[in-house]
Amino acid sequence: MENTPQLGISGRLAKAFKLNAITPLLALVALLLGFFAVVVTPREEEPQINVTMANVLIPFPGASSVDVQNMVARPAEQVLSQIAGIEHTYSVARPGMAVMTVQFKVGVPRTEALVRLYDVLNANQDWLPRELGTLTPIVKPKGIDDVPVLAVTLWSREALPADELERVAHTVEAELKRVPGTREVQTIGGPQRAVHIWLDPVRLRDRGVDVLTLKSALAAANASMPSGSVIDTSGSVTQMLKVETGEFLRSAQDVGDLVVGVNKGLPVYLREVARIETGAQLPQRYVWFTPGAAASDVAAVGGVYPAVTLTVTKKPGTNAVDVSSAVRARVVELGNTVIPTNMQTSISRDYGETAAEKANKLIQKLGFATGSVILLVGFALGRREAVIVGAAVILTLTATLFASWAWGFTLNRVSLFALIFSIGILVDDAIVVVENIHRHQQLRPQASLREIIPGAVDEVGGPTILATLTVIAALLPMAFVSGLMGPYMSPIPINASLGMAISLGIAFTVTPWLALKLMHSHKPPAASGQASAQPKGLGPRLQLFFARVLTPFLESARKRWLLLAGVLVALMLSVGLVGVQWVVLKMLPFDNKSEFQVVVEMPAGTPLENTAAVLHDLGAYLAQQPEVINLQAYAGTASPITFNGLVRQYYLRADAEQGDLQVNLVDKQHRKDKSHAIAQRLRPELEKIGARYRARIKVVEVPPGPPVMSPLVAEVYGPDEAGRQELAGRLAQAFAATPDIVGVDTSLQDNAPRTYLRVRRQRAESLGISVATVAQTAAIALSGTDAAFLHDEHAKYPVPVRLQLPLRDQVGLDAILAMPLRAANGTMVPLSELVRVETGVIDKTLFTKDLQPVSYVFGDMAGKLDSPLYGLFAIRHRLQAAALPGTGVLGENWISQPTDPYRQYAIKWDGEWQITYETFRDMGAAYGVGLILIYLLVVAQFKSYLTPLVIMAPIPLTIIGVMPGHALLGAQFTATSMIGMIALAGIIVRNSILLVDFIELQLSQGVAFKEAVISSAAVRAQPIALTGLAAMIGAFFILDDPIFNGLAISLIFGILVSTVLTLVVIPVLYYALYWKRSEPHPPVAPASNGVH
Repeated sequence: MENTPQLGISGRLAKAFKLNAITPLLALVALLLGFFAVVVTPREEEPQINVTMANVLIPFPGASSVDVQNMVARPAEQVLSQIAGIEHTYSVARPGMAVMTVQFKVGVPRTEALVRLYDVLNANQDWLPRELGTLTPIVKPKGIDDVPVLAVTLWSREALPADELERVAHTVEAELKRVPGTREVQTIGGPQRAVHIWLDPVRLRDRGVDVLTLKSALAAANASMPSGSVIDTSGSVTQMLKVETGEFLRSAQDVGDLVVGVNKGLPVYLREVARIETGAQLPQRYVWFTPGAAASDVAAVGGVYPAVTLTVTKKPGTNAVDVSSAVRARVVELGNTVIPTNMQTSISRDYGETAAEKANKLIQKLGFATGSVILLVGFALGRREAVIVGAAVILTLTATLFASWAWGFTLNRVSLFALIFSIGILVDDAIVVVENIHRHQQLRPQASLREIIPGAVDEVGGPTILATLTVIAALLPMAFVSGLMGPYMSPIPINASLGMAISLGIAFTVTPWLALKLMHSHKPPAASGQASAQPKGLGPRLQLFFARVLTPFLESARKRWLLLAGVLVALMLSVGLVGVQWVVLKMLPFDNKSEFQVVVEMPAGTPLENTAAVLHDLGAYLAQQPEVINLQAYAGTASPITFNGLVRQYYLRADAEQGDLQVNLVDKQHRKDKSHAIAQRLRPELEKIGARYRARIKVVEVPPGPPVMSPLVAEVYGPDEAGRQELAGRLAQAFAATPDIVGVDTSLQDNAPRTYLRVRRQRAESLGISVATVAQTAAIALSGTDAAFLHDEHAKYPVPVRLQLPLRDQVGLDAILAMPLRAANGTMVPLSELVRVETGVIDKTLFTKDLQPVSYVFGDMAGKLDSPLYGLFAIRHRLQAAALPGTGVLGENWISQPTDPYRQYAIKWDGEWQITYETFRDMGAAYGVGLILIYLLVVAQFKSYLTPLVIMAPIPLTIIGVMPGHALLGAQFTATSMIGMIALAGIIVRNSILLVDFIELQLSQGVAFKEAVISSAAVRAQPIALTGLAAMIGAFFILDDPIFNGLAISLIFGILVSTVLTLVVIPVLYYALYWKRSEPHPPVAPASNGVH
């Protein structure tokens, strides 16, 4: 009874809950909440990073790049940069088009971002003169939800034409859109149907009809409208009769029967001056499907089959697994009804399936890790104790899963890894409490369990609360990492901290209740001697061992200095491993995905057919690879985007000289090489094939974390465009000359020929023909124009009636120069009489970023190191040689753009370096904040400024384990390794607290100082070793993950080395600092320090 008033909060909680009937009910609720969370939490492969981007497209027909940049892009960028919450603004000025990109800061809600964007655009509608010639800005917002979760490729072994596939795909679109949770269903590929009016310049001139007359005649003939109503008295009942007037064009025959003029008194029908056909439009894109060597259909391997790809995106917050499985089921249902038997469907992407597979595998690992920890406790403490600890861990996990769902996280690889890695930490509280109850049973065999529990819990309660808070203090600052990496990593500190807090509550409430129920039979008086026999064997052995290890250091100051020197040398050698590149630094390693992309850039002006030819050759090589199951080729259009493609804006790739190959690999269980190794192996041969066609080839893998424009990016700034472009070209050569830098590309365009048809103004005006008429006639002849649309009552998308020269006449200028125009006096004048032909080169695209003109140089990293940071440092010594002669020193910026680009040429390093810098800067700051918080917590507990420094001394010792561990396993030191190191700070301090707290407890009970120091290591060695092993076991299950193995290595080797060192260093250091105070009055002086 005397103990009751002295109990702390943990002892009081244990006392209150150990016999309370509500305790098991609370445990049951925690269990049910966890199962509920597993069922309802959406599953995704990666965390959803809410990065909102918007493209604002401003067409400016006919304007040169320079005019577009000066008159439209720059003013528009100034207007858009007013918006709050913007990370960057970019502009691309092309001939006839300005493309502005607004990138909002990570975490700005999409709706809020777009409201701000539209608000600024609407408020500044008057910034462009009405008669300038620009068209209305088009806003195309893009975000993470625009990345398709599923792609279905429709193809046929009979090589059916693309327009037939497209017609089926358009019907399937509506069927898939009915699946709940789907957001946007689109078809990529397919030529689209049209009624073609193939112009014949000779027949047009003979019949006296010009192109603009044809266009206006078609538009005028395709009209119908309600005219009103009349009263109809013809029937028995007088009623209102609605009147509709006009007629729509409904077929190609209707179009052909149009009268478009009168010649020699006779009507001229459209079919007399042009050839009319219904069918596919002239190809602007090609998409095809090629089964690979790993495909089940051996006969089709390597074949080229026309295809279209249906992409499905999901609504925000919906479960990717449910949406993709429902869509797949729907596609199967549509077989033999909407999808004919002679068409095949291949699932070319399913992020739902990969998310489910990843989540299930990790939940399985979570189970294994929990089971392993329970087994460990069983071996160390006994079966009953193992059941208690196991129950505590399972309840903690289920409650944490519910808390994670309530916080808004999905079940993804990062949030589940957070739980797996924290298993070892979550179990600590329960182990420490159970182990102490176990110890008190042996110290007081005659006392009943009911009497023992409150005191035993209370004895470790203070240090356990403190130790838990230190781990939370170490981890939680990581939740504030900024940029793209922030949301990616935030589930780790938040889930682990939630788990720690919950585990603490369970250790003081449910664990004592379970201990009372399950450890009853452990202590009958008759068996007490037998029960205490086993620990009495282990306790003295540990006491003896630590007395032998520690006594030399406690008695000799020289040996203590030698220990310090040894530790410092080990520390320096460990850090030195980075210097000698035995440990390589990288942002994140590549994951083992089942896909990669080959991006092809042909020289400017390359015809679509030549781009397709390169893709055919590349595809033929890839299809022979044993790991390739299939591939889809996209010429003149973009493949379905990934998160990488979203940030790199691959969805804007629609030029004839651009192409993509989407390569799908067999599942990782069926191949020995990882996807990154396969991509690296294939790259040299793909580049050789590309070199034959002067094509630039980039092998693009799905990045493991936040995507960047390219792993290596040099942004080139300077006072003039010509100088910037020349410097970018020289830098690209320097990139290519640097070993291991591959995939070098620039934003520069090659010179491609361009023909100007300059209007002879005086000649044209004297004939009454305007410059606009001449320009429109040429544009209609070559690019075509949609003069009207059919109303055929069954097409899902409107079928245009298109005026254009046939493809055979689009070779050379003869046909276009023969196009007739009508003069004011009615005579027909060929275009050749009104224009003079001049040749030149195409207008180059111009770029700006954050209002500064810029050129880009891109590169990727291959080779042994495989880290862009090393490529960046390898190229730096070549920079001054690449600088333009006579322009002075080339400036170099690492973090931000040059403030004054007019004084000198300068480059700014971007790409993976920028994200690495921001992430490690923020993580370093989080580490620092964590250490300060830990110090403050320990000062509050021990009422001393010196003791916390003793307790925190082992934190640097973690490096002695972490760095050699990475070197030993040949792993790169990544952002996840850094997370492991931050977590280690909390875990190691926890051990130190248990040691120092025990020393002070012993001293307060009058034990001799040296004896107290030795017995602290002996008594606390078992719970420290147990919790350390538990944390290591949890980490072992992450070791095989390509991305998170850095975290596992940090934990395993860091805990292994620092735990061993902590059990020696802390007692020795504590003794070294406080032995003088203990000399006069051994029992009293240290105790008074405890309350200093």
